[in-house]
Parts: sequence; C-alpha cells; structure tokens
Amino acid sequence: MFKVTKTEHVNKTFRLPVTLVQQLEQLAQNKDVSLNQLVIQCCEYALSNLEEDDTP
Repeated sequence: MFKVTKTEHVNKTFRLPVTLVQQLEQLAQNKDVSLNQLVIQCCEYALSNLEEDDTP
C-alpha cells in the first residue's frame, strides 16, 4: 500500500571555504543533483564511515 511520508528538515547556516563550495557546486551540477542533496549525502557518508576512536 502506498503511504505518503514527510521528511522533516531544519535550516542551519554553515561557513565553508569558498573553494570547497565551488567544488561541491561543480560536482552537484555534474551529477544533476541539488547542492543541498549533495551536502546531505556527503554528511551521511562521512558519519557512516567515521573511524572508531581508540581512547576511553
């Protein structure tokens, strides 16, 4: 059965280096996705692939 879902979002402001933003914008354009969607995917990937901290 089809179920309509809604994803909750929040607005935040981050200061990023100009060169990083330029690289992200270019990649988003090349992959035909929004900059916002690309940043979400990058953050999710980074969080899922963090190295374990060995300190107690």
